[in-house]
Amino acid sequence: MPPAPPTPQVLLPIVAGTEPIEASIPIDFLRRAGADVTVASAGDALLVEIMYGVKIMADELLADCAAASYDLIVLPGGVPGAANLGACATLEGMVRKHVEKGGLYAAICAAPPLALASWCLLDGHKATGHPWFVEKFPPEVTAVDANVVVDGNAVTGTGPATSMEFVLALVEQLYGKEKVEQIAKPMLVRYEGGYSMNELNSVQWHCSGTPKVLLPLGNGIEEMEAIIIVDALRRANADVVVASAEDGVVVTARHGTRIVADVMLDEAADRAPFDLIIVPGGMPGAKTLGGCEQLVALLKKQAEANRPYGAIGAATAHVLEPHGLLKGKKATTCASMAGLLADDSECENRVVVDGNVITSRSPGTAMEYAVAVVEEARRLAEGLLFLG
Repeated sequence: MPPAPPTPQVLLPIVAGTEPIEASIPIDFLRRAGADVTVASAGDALLVEIMYGVKIMADELLADCAAASYDLIVLPGGVPGAANLGACATLEGMVRKHVEKGGLYAAICAAPPLALASWCLLDGHKATGHPWFVEKFPPEVTAVDANVVVDGNAVTGTGPATSMEFVLALVEQLYGKEKVEQIAKPMLVRYEGGYSMNELNSVQWHCSGTPKVLLPLGNGIEEMEAIIIVDALRRANADVVVASAEDGVVVTARHGTRIVADVMLDEAADRAPFDLIIVPGGMPGAKTLGGCEQLVALLKKQAEANRPYGAIGAATAHVLEPHGLLKGKKATTCASMAGLLADDSECENRVVVDGNVITSRSPGTAMEYAVAVVEEARRLAEGLLFLG
């Protein structure tokens, strides 16, 4: 039997102002594919506050990775994150040596023009980026109007809503098309723009002033589901409280991303009531949250007051259903857990709204779910580059 191929080594640097979706989706997908992803802080501390108040604990400091070799280096965008990466001399030196050796390198959103192109590492290449920044490409770069552009060893993408397409292009470069299918199909990844939602028993959701949203976390939750929802809701100016149901504020998600919560759940409970409570899925995180008496009590009060609440993926089956929070409601969940719902008639739909309850299926539907819960969905969708 031939020896197993070596595990691809991937570097993903983060810095103050990095775009959360553009960091979390590549980390998640590449680790699902089997790559060893090092999340490195380009600052002087492991704890990095990226855009929209999302806090991530990096694996290492970039300075400590300078001598390491990688098969792929991925630069997320964000404002001012992309510019901050572009101004990092240590990172520039690492990427420059990597490119000179023929390594695969990638950037998304503002990072292609503000980092790679500023280092002249896209000269002679076709590339794309966020429409707000493509004009910053120098004449030596050919700007292309496409979600993702692969030109030689350089891969570029446009923005948060195309992050899944972007990272699947990277998976294909590292592993081939078969691996892309293995990952994308069960996650229900879609490439077309816009979002789909099945709405039943429509009611008008209300809140007074800025919407106040609770998003609880437990070890093993799906990082994409949590981070995408926080990112999207805070873009829409919601006051999102990220609360840990664990013993401390650092929560380790299913694929190793260490998310730092804003507060502990008991402190968050003191801020009730909330206009909306959303529970992310992932195992064993969903089971942990389903067994959290304090969270269940908050959700039951939310239901009794007819205020909106919801869940995604495994949380629908392990948090809402066991505690009677779907009684008389239709919902959707991931295919493997559809049998746990008393009524699984809507489980083929990506996002389901039944009155004040909103559910969704999987990490691949998290972007649509996040957009669906925002009152001004079209404005938010355009900001995320949903072009449908």
